[in-house]
Formats: sequence, structure tokens, C-alpha cells
Amino acid sequence: MARPRKADQLADIGGLDLACDDRVVHVEAVLAARGALPGPDVLTGLAEVFAALGDPTRLRIVAALADRELCVCDLAAAVGQSESAVSHHLRLLRTLGLVRSRRDGRLAYYALDDGHVAGLYGQALGHVRHRHHHRTEGHHG
Repeated sequence: MARPRKADQLADIGGLDLACDDRVVHVEAVLAARGALPGPDVLTGLAEVFAALGDPTRLRIVAALADRELCVCDLAAAVGQSESAVSHHLRLLRTLGLVRSRRDGRLAYYALDDGHVAGLYGQALGHVRHRHHHRTEGHHG
């Protein structure tokens, strides 16, 4: 019995633009993976968060706020940027819900919005440090 073509297997689930049709597709796995995909609005939000964190200055701001709140003056000094530049980045981070602010008189203090943001940063940092450790360990050992 001939092996079914990938295009034929996928015809029942909406098809795809296939580059190659010589591999077997596990239809149940494809359906499960499609079912697990977040909706378009959630994916757009995720892309915005990751894009924001992909900027080195914004990432330094998040890192500086990882365990303490800071005013714009202190934050600018900590990340080596002007107060104006930091304020610009903070606006985007606030819009995306990554940081929050509180007023104390004339000063505004900034902090990571919640544990999810701290966890996201901590997980990514742990991952990078783990990979770095294994790469350097492999070169020396």
C-alpha cells in the first residue's frame, strides 16, 4: 500500500502550502499543535512584548527594575542613558503593561508590573546563563 502524500493528509484539516510532500504528517499531532496555538490577538501581544524586550536599552531597564523600584533619575544613571531616553522607553514598557509607576510627590518611581514580568525576565536570564555555562564548560573541559 502506498504511503499517503502529505498534501492528501492535510486536505481534511485545511491544507498548507507545502514545500515537500515526501514525509508523513502526523495529523493528530498537527491538529493538537494548531489547537494549542494562541489566538491572533494574543500572538500579537506576545510579539509586542518580545519585541520590546529585544531592545538592549529596554532590557537593561527591566533588569535594573528586577528587584527594586527606581525613579527616572536613578534608572537613567543605572542604565547609562539620558532621563529623556529612559522616559521614552518607559512609556512603551508601561503601554505594554511591563512596568508600572507610582507617584511620591514630584517623583515617579517605576517597578516591574507584576510577578509575570519578573518571571519572564528571570526565566530568560536563567536560560542564557545556563547556555553560556554549558558553552564555556565545553570549551574548557
